[in-house]
Amino acid sequence: MTDQNTNGYDDEEMTVELELEDGQMVNCAIITILTVDKRDYIALLPLDEDGNNEDGEVWFYQYEEDENDPDAEPKLTYIDNDEEYENVADAFDEYLDNVEFDEIVDNK
Repeated sequence: MTDQNTNGYDDEEMTVELELEDGQMVNCAIITILTVDKRDYIALLPLDEDGNNEDGEVWFYQYEEDENDPDAEPKLTYIDNDEEYENVADAFDEYLDNVEFDEIVDNK
C-alpha cells in the first residue's frame, strides 16, 4: 500500500495496487476496513489511469494482516459466498449512512 496523491483525493488517501485474475493491475483507493462476523473486510474504489472512479463501483475483499509481521502486505481474498458478500455490502451501506450523517452534523 502506498500513500499517494491522486486526482480528486487528498494526500491522506491510501491506495493499493490489485492484480485481477486476468493479470491486469488496478489501482484502488481504500475506502474503509469493516469488521463483519468477527472477520475483516476491505472496501476498495477502483481508479482509472487518471485516478478517478466514474461509475461508483466498489469492490469488497476479505482482509487479513499477518499478526507476526506488521510490515507484511495484507492478504486480500475474493469473497465467493453470496451471503457473506451481502453481509459485507449491508455493513458498507451502514458505514456510508454514518459517514453521510457525520458530514451533515459537522457542516452545521
